[in-house]
Amino acid sequence: MDKLKKYRREIQEVLTEFARPRRLGTEKAEEFETQTIFDTVRDHYQVLHVGWENGKRTYGVIIHIDIKNGKLWVQQNWTDYDFIGELMERGISQKDIVLAFHSPAMRKYTDFAVA
Repeated sequence: MDKLKKYRREIQEVLTEFARPRRLGTEKAEEFETQTIFDTVRDHYQVLHVGWENGKRTYGVIIHIDIKNGKLWVQQNWTDYDFIGELMERGISQKDIVLAFHSPAMRKYTDFAVA
């Protein structure tokens, strides 16, 4: 399997597992939903929260990954879930992962790809 196909598959599996419902059968589960959006043509992968929580509207992207030039660009991570570690355990090199939420000047101080 080529690298791009592997990366697409691994991202989708990891994000799908993260987004699966964990509160089935509760009233709260009906008000609040975690969704995945996968654009496998343009290589954009997102997880978002949609619904109502404590009487307030909740909507927003919590995880966003793009594949650009053969690398995973982590655009956003508003979770405490270590999906980057999970992807690395599945064989994706940290040299192929760009922490895009850090400025280009800061990326050189990480063990991850700069661009």
